[in-house]
Amino acid sequence: MGVWLLFYPLTGFAQLNRDKPDAVKGVGIQEKLGDYIPSDIELIDSRGDTVSMGTLFKQGKPILLNPGYYQCPQLCSLIRTGVFDAVKDLNWTPGKDYTIVSFSFDSTETTKLADSVKKHYIKRFDRKGVDDGWYFMTGAGGQVRRLTNSVGYGFKYDDSQSQIAHQSAIIFTSPKGKITRYLYGINYETLDVKNALYKAADGKIGSTVERIVLSCYQYNPDKESYVPMAFRIMKLGGIATAIILGGALSIFWIRERVKKKDKS
Repeated sequence: MGVWLLFYPLTGFAQLNRDKPDAVKGVGIQEKLGDYIPSDIELIDSRGDTVSMGTLFKQGKPILLNPGYYQCPQLCSLIRTGVFDAVKDLNWTPGKDYTIVSFSFDSTETTKLADSVKKHYIKRFDRKGVDDGWYFMTGAGGQVRRLTNSVGYGFKYDDSQSQIAHQSAIIFTSPKGKITRYLYGINYETLDVKNALYKAADGKIGSTVERIVLSCYQYNPDKESYVPMAFRIMKLGGIATAIILGGALSIFWIRERVKKKDKS
């Protein structure tokens, strides 16, 4: 019975997400492994230059796509930092071995803002050539929407919260723009990123073994609205720990009972 109670919070999470309000309908990730990103999609880099996806494909390197927006109050910066933490320990270098494209799906954000965010990460990276291999993009709404649609990444602006509802994932493509892998969450293992880039370089599609999707919004039944909730993963981690401990204790109790019966 104790183990059953440990599963109860998971049911609670499912109940909270059963009925989504209009503000987050269409928000989510639909994997499009094997599809190709249109090469004529155009974004604007942090220097103010227009860069097409085709131009990036011609560089002949695998690409790590990092969707988000620069003024996101919580989740997006955690994802960018997660990307940074994963790649800084790689012996491969952006610009030389692969390309990172962080792009904003908020069409009101400027190249000046993108440049300031880029400088923050490039300075911390402190490796030659990274400046030319990690793009921080903005773009017109239509072009960005084409890109997010092509990789199955749904987002939506919520007027009531003055924020953009979206989820957490990074996407990998081959040098020709073929979608090969999705990684979820806010922390990415260096080995997972390396393997994803390695397979992407050859155009091999990788399976999604683990899918932990964080959302910028979590439904609050008291306020009857979705509110920012970037650290939901911490709660899920606590639940998982409780389940593991509960299972271990149950096995221990069963063994003790068996021992007592054998002695009697």
